[in-house]
Amino acid sequence: MTTKVRGTADTRERILTAACEVIAEIGFEKIRMRMVAERAGVSTALLHYHFDTREKLFTEAMTHSFAHTALDAERDADTAPAAVVLARILRNLLPTDPELHQDWRLWQELWARALRDETTRVFAVDLYAELHAWVTGAIRRGIDSGEFAPADVDDLGTLVLSLSDGYGIRLMLRDPAVTLDTALAAVWRHVAGALGLPAELPEEPSET
Repeated sequence: MTTKVRGTADTRERILTAACEVIAEIGFEKIRMRMVAERAGVSTALLHYHFDTREKLFTEAMTHSFAHTALDAERDADTAPAAVVLARILRNLLPTDPELHQDWRLWQELWARALRDETTRVFAVDLYAELHAWVTGAIRRGIDSGEFAPADVDDLGTLVLSLSDGYGIRLMLRDPAVTLDTALAAVWRHVAGALGLPAELPEEPSET
């Protein structure tokens, strides 16, 4: 990668990271391009060069957020036990840390905007399809390797996303009836039953 191309990629990365932060903090409807430019440390003109509208910036920020989450969860998918990778994905589908809490705020902005804007609705449906493919891909790898029992992969993927959304919303609302541990345990219980896995959510292997 040339220095110029790398510099352009780094600038887009800074802008998208800043956009995720600002949208999560104040909401899409209140965001101004100037706010994102200031957070990213770039000029408004440079921001508009990369993203000419707020809507384009928002959709790119959502895609950026999901891509980073998926990359982290899949970092050793070829070598780690399939159950460990799947459990990691489940943790990344819930607001389990500050970064994922920010991601959830972005999703809430996406849902609200999708109800009022057809282009955003289509984008949201497509992004859910990517999430579904992410989850089902991990399940299929486990089945193909013999680590998981055969199952209806598409149906199980839809169930995982539906449960994660439901529990995630209640966690974001700080509903006292739901804790992160109980939410993870409940989602895993359905997954484990379908795939013939132990009922206890697997932990990350300790680093040596």
